[in-house]
Amino acid sequence: MKKGQEKLGWLFASPYLVYSLIFFVIPLFGALFLSFTNWNLISPQYENVGFLNFIQAVKSPGVKAAFFVTYKFMIIFVPMVLIGSLVISLIINSLPRFKSFFSVGYFLPYLASGVATSVVVKGILSYNSALNVWLRNTWHLNIDWLGSQILAPLIIAVMISWKFMGYYSLILTSGLESIPGEVYEAAAIDGATGWIKFFKITLPLLYPAMFTVTILAVGLVFGIFTEPYVLTGGGPGFSTNTWQIEIYNQAFSKLNAGYGSAIAIIDSVVTFVTIIIVRRLLEIWGKSYGWE
Repeated sequence: MKKGQEKLGWLFASPYLVYSLIFFVIPLFGALFLSFTNWNLISPQYENVGFLNFIQAVKSPGVKAAFFVTYKFMIIFVPMVLIGSLVISLIINSLPRFKSFFSVGYFLPYLASGVATSVVVKGILSYNSALNVWLRNTWHLNIDWLGSQILAPLIIAVMISWKFMGYYSLILTSGLESIPGEVYEAAAIDGATGWIKFFKITLPLLYPAMFTVTILAVGLVFGIFTEPYVLTGGGPGFSTNTWQIEIYNQAFSKLNAGYGSAIAIIDSVVTFVTIIIVRRLLEIWGKSYGWE
């Protein structure tokens, strides 16, 4: 019976395993092979260049910019989306009725196309848009929103936060709903106020959901592509040049598939190491609350 249950488990898991094999494992080994070649996507020949692609990538200004831009986005985006998602989840959880209705409403931006959203934002921030015309005529302000190395990353981070806040708030809301009401009642008897309840009860007991959302947000930063590609193309001055944009430009625009694959491998390693570090820090934070 046990062997039969194991076979049944493998059977149910087989669609995901086959999907992962075809779209993740095989492409991963393919990219690893290409990273040691000088293939241009067209030639039937694969010229072996050893570690030359990796050496060039480490020295490349575009790759260096992608490395620092990713962490810049992380510093801006992760706290913003965590705080926004937490506020939304607290609002939804405090509603006496229609929680599902408002949850769906906040979730809708997640379903919006990144290209469509970027085109709308680019139109709003264009030179002749109603916003900029009003700013020039009323306040004599001529702001180049997407041409500024400070404003462009901030605008992209705000866009992505707006898109994912509703999605992450669903995870946090489920965490809030799992907190027993008796804990708050006991704290109220002991004289705990709103902020004390939040920092001493809500936040510690919400740790599993916060852990999940933080890891998802950190991983998302390394996959940013659509918004900076449509809005700025990685500029101005490499200030929004993400890993994905650099990989796309090298592999598909310049037809340096081997070099682009090497950058993708480096991106994967940096992503893995960063998530491991963030995970360890979160586990230390969780242990301070008694989570093991």
